[in-house]
Amino acid sequence: MKKKYFEEIKKAMTFLGKKKNTIFIGQAVEVPGTAMSNTLVNINKKKLLELPVAEEMQMGITLGLAMNGHVPISIFPRWNFLLMATDQIVNHLDKMPILFNGKNLPKVIIRVSVGSENPIDPKCQHKGNFSDAFRLMCKTINIVDLIEPKDIVPAYEEALNRKDGVSSILVEYADFLKTK
Repeated sequence: MKKKYFEEIKKAMTFLGKKKNTIFIGQAVEVPGTAMSNTLVNINKKKLLELPVAEEMQMGITLGLAMNGHVPISIFPRWNFLLMATDQIVNHLDKMPILFNGKNLPKVIIRVSVGSENPIDPKCQHKGNFSDAFRLMCKTINIVDLIEPKDIVPAYEEALNRKDGVSSILVEYADFLKTK
């Protein structure tokens, strides 16, 4: 049986939600508002931290949570929003393994989506894919494009279970929610 993209993301979020030290942070995590909201329905509401549209602040809070023993799943509905947090990601999160000499490394899982073109094309403002640019800027962050449904749960499991303190950016594709 063919796995469905949306169901696999939902399964991955449910897996992460069952872990004691995880917390989900971002826009439309506690209240509906994006396609990503629909994948969090099985998560205990106490693990959902709703924030306003303030992406750099979100990543700063994410880093603080990680440094205090949580594994935050920081959710950005689009790459175009994540760009606002680039300073925190490139100059702080990416440098932590180097600055901390590989010891006591906080781990962050960043969940981001390439916006959909169907049924309505939002044009360039909400469908950017900056995976390659971030690969060039980040030396220690694992950036994974989630193309096939079968790869989604293993990618999130690996991001959570890493023992090397490496953070991950997991890139979802909104158009696949209905087509794969």
